[in-house]
Amino acid sequence: MRKNKTTHFMAGIFIILFVGIFLTLSGRFLYIQATAEIDGVSLKKWADKQRTSTYKLPAERGKIYDNNGMTLAYDQPSYRIFAIVQEAYSDGAEEPRHVKEPRKTAEQLAPLLDMKESDIEKRLQEGIDNDRFQVEFGNKGRQLSLQKKEEIEELELPGIHFKEETVRAYPNGTFASQIIGFAKEMEIEGKEENATTQQLKGVTGIEKEMDKHLRGKDGYIAFQRDKYNKKLLDPKEVVKKNEDGGNIYLTIDQKIQTLLEDTLTQVEKKYEPERISAVVMNPKTGEVIAMGNRPSYNPNNPTDVENWYNDVVSTPFEPGSTMKMFTWAAAIEEGVYNGTEAYKSGQYQPNEKIKPVRDHNGGAGWGPISYNEGFERSSNVAASKLVWEKIGSDKYLEYLKAFQFDQKTNIDLPNEVAGKILYNWPAEKLTTAFGQDTTMTPIQQMKAATAIANNGKMLQPYIIDKLTEADKQKPIKEKQPKVVGEPISKATSKQVLQLLDLAVNGEHATGKNFQLDGYKVGGKTGTAQIPNPDGGYLIGRENYIFSFLGMAPIDNPQLMMYVSVKQPKLGEKKDGSLEMGSDPVAFIFKHVMENGLHYLNIDPDKQKMDNVKHIEIPSVVGKSGEAVAKELTEKGLRVTTTGKGKILKSNVQEGDQVLPNDHIMLITEKPKMPQIIGWSLRDALQLANLLELKTETFGDGYVATQNIKAGVAIKPGDYLGIELEPPNKQKKQE
Repeated sequence: MRKNKTTHFMAGIFIILFVGIFLTLSGRFLYIQATAEIDGVSLKKWADKQRTSTYKLPAERGKIYDNNGMTLAYDQPSYRIFAIVQEAYSDGAEEPRHVKEPRKTAEQLAPLLDMKESDIEKRLQEGIDNDRFQVEFGNKGRQLSLQKKEEIEELELPGIHFKEETVRAYPNGTFASQIIGFAKEMEIEGKEENATTQQLKGVTGIEKEMDKHLRGKDGYIAFQRDKYNKKLLDPKEVVKKNEDGGNIYLTIDQKIQTLLEDTLTQVEKKYEPERISAVVMNPKTGEVIAMGNRPSYNPNNPTDVENWYNDVVSTPFEPGSTMKMFTWAAAIEEGVYNGTEAYKSGQYQPNEKIKPVRDHNGGAGWGPISYNEGFERSSNVAASKLVWEKIGSDKYLEYLKAFQFDQKTNIDLPNEVAGKILYNWPAEKLTTAFGQDTTMTPIQQMKAATAIANNGKMLQPYIIDKLTEADKQKPIKEKQPKVVGEPISKATSKQVLQLLDLAVNGEHATGKNFQLDGYKVGGKTGTAQIPNPDGGYLIGRENYIFSFLGMAPIDNPQLMMYVSVKQPKLGEKKDGSLEMGSDPVAFIFKHVMENGLHYLNIDPDKQKMDNVKHIEIPSVVGKSGEAVAKELTEKGLRVTTTGKGKILKSNVQEGDQVLPNDHIMLITEKPKMPQIIGWSLRDALQLANLLELKTETFGDGYVATQNIKAGVAIKPGDYLGIELEPPNKQKKQE
């Protein structure tokens, strides 16, 4: 009886338990059926996702052009090589589809990937031993060109495959690299939770500053498929078009920028300075025509970069005597300047509490001289006396602020840093007058100097000319010259121009080294001391920042340039005399300015051109290439002809005035590739542009190798690969 009761009790417990489980499961099923959710996850969405294939339609990043439409940055397809090593991949195939012979594969791939055979074989063998499906080849196996991919495919190696990727290409290498910057593929957060996508993103320069405009928006295509990845009859296909990024046109001129880059490279190799900075500007508009620094980097391979910053806008320093043009401008504008008034040069000490100011010849001076001569000789004493005794230190500070030395220029480049007016103590008020203690960037000086070159009106520097949408020429935004101040009058600017003329062309000028053939230059030299971390300033004839801010033609400046070279290694000249700190600065300034003025068709000064022989280009198009080449060669020009027959186009036009030894290029019918070994990058790119070739450059300096051999027939669209080397590694071919 007791056993029967226990049995019934336990049976009741089990019935209740099973009923509870049944009701729970039934309720769960009913809930899932009603809500179609499990743990907050929609089963419908999950199922759709499982049977939906989605493919990204990547947006093309916008291009960056120079002011003439030359492409400076663009998206380029590249290829990643990988090897399938799993034997099962070849099941059922007539020919092997996996790497069957690792040693033979490594032997054939090694020279094309610039890798050791042993390294490739090791990678392949480890993949086989570890039963991997595929292996890759590291950095050497990425970013392969189409030409390299085709060379490898010609080997017909089993198991070797490629994946197409997009890389940002900079066809001119280090050309304006700290302006353009670079972009690289980075993970960008998507709209869905924890979703990321790979996309090119600007890291430095214009690529960073204008990343939003350049980037564009990716699209996608989605459709439903079966378990064999085939589209369903009703695939419910969804397509969202991609939106390519917009384009940017810079004010940079490719020819002048290339000229600047070549010159900076030569000075860097010869003098090994710590830093070089240079900027070329149109003083009538504020447009930056060229800008460069050394050290620089190649944005195609930004590794081991010594200096990421664009020193022209990001590195303030004590400018030295280039500051004096603004001190004299303030005195003239204030109405307290008498250029013929005499003062005692050498040393100046307003009172016993202030350290004496000394002229740059050790404080010896030149006796009593006029203030005009003081500017010509770059006298520190004259500058100090003007501030302390004529202008007044408080009033001078107002002029410093009127020239906006306490502000950024707001140039359209990232990471701009403004200098600092150090003006707390009497000694600092004196030293600021001749460019010590107070700091500023080269671009701040150039901005202030536009007031001198432009009738007193100070212009904002800018480097972006216009923005356009993808594949459209009409600008959505176009920059115009912008006057941001008027610190001096037109009359004052004219008088300062006369002083700048005197500082280069006068009897006692410190800037005689900067005179040009054909153009009258005005400007001011600078020799800035470098602060010593232990206090005071560094000593020694090389421990300075040597600089020059000049403009030409000085009666109506059309081009303005600033150059600074920090701590160059100075040697001896051929005549046995010592090199001066101004020599590397003058080499850069003269080479770029003179050629730049000619290129921009700025009329030379008549009085300076009497002794300069010019050659007028005759009509060449439609004429015999051989006959024209002979005629121009006899006139003293360097001529390159691309073959026989009639001339179709040239880098010069009828009536152009050129100088002896200028390089003339004649493009003929059915052109053949000329020998360009030893050419400058500028000449090589000019030829490629005339021939309409797709060009890729590697390295810096002058052409060392060309992938298209001389004499080979070429046509528009052909690929020209150029490898460059510094001038000290090869002989230049004239």
